[in-house]
Amino acid sequence: MVGRMVQTKDNEGSGQTGMFYRSPVVTSRSDLFPKLVAMQKLVGARNFVVTKAAASGFPNKKKLTCELENWGMNAAEQSAQFIRAVGDILLDHIETSLLPVIWRNKNAGGFADLPDVPALLRRIENDTLPYAGLALPVRLGTIGNGYIVFCGTNLVLDNEVVIEQHIKCCEIMVDMLALDERKAAPSEALSEREIACLQLAGDGRISEEIAVKLGLSVHTVNAYLGSATIKLDSVNRIQAIAKAIRLGYIH
Repeated sequence: MVGRMVQTKDNEGSGQTGMFYRSPVVTSRSDLFPKLVAMQKLVGARNFVVTKAAASGFPNKKKLTCELENWGMNAAEQSAQFIRAVGDILLDHIETSLLPVIWRNKNAGGFADLPDVPALLRRIENDTLPYAGLALPVRLGTIGNGYIVFCGTNLVLDNEVVIEQHIKCCEIMVDMLALDERKAAPSEALSEREIACLQLAGDGRISEEIAVKLGLSVHTVNAYLGSATIKLDSVNRIQAIAKAIRLGYIH
């Protein structure tokens, strides 16, 4: 199974920069569940929570919302307790840093193993939550920001595990936000010709080369690219290609 390689870059000195491989396009949030459960097991967690920074209704003020979780019983209550306890702290943190955030449970325990380099983590106080936590921030600019959080009473966090899971979190967050964008996208789907033209344009081909490749006239190629740009609600071809990638039409 061949994935798609994506580069993430942040201008901040301690930013999130690297390469990770996108898995095939997910069609629903349920496709993300097995990945999150596998990650949860790797860090010895009992639960996971995927959160997103969203508008709160007040100018320049955001709130953290729980988008996906496996709390089980009393999920709404558990999510509300989590947001009350650490929501504002996590929102403030992601504005200035991409370091993972950890906290002990209210009895000052909850970790079986911690990374050798504590400077690579930010520790926050907790006197409310009965579980320890690892919150991995993902900042994707205009696409969206959020955290994937793992909670438990016996978390195992060594350096390699934390780094690997942080990279995987980027992929999951991109997939989840792409799903949301597809739901909000125009109902008019792209045609096969429009997708083919966008794919070749995304590969760096100019209209003349696309025309030869697909056996079309240059005028027809430009018409397909133009209609695809309109359907994707984009201002130009470059933006249309970027959006088509996010929505899973092309790679």
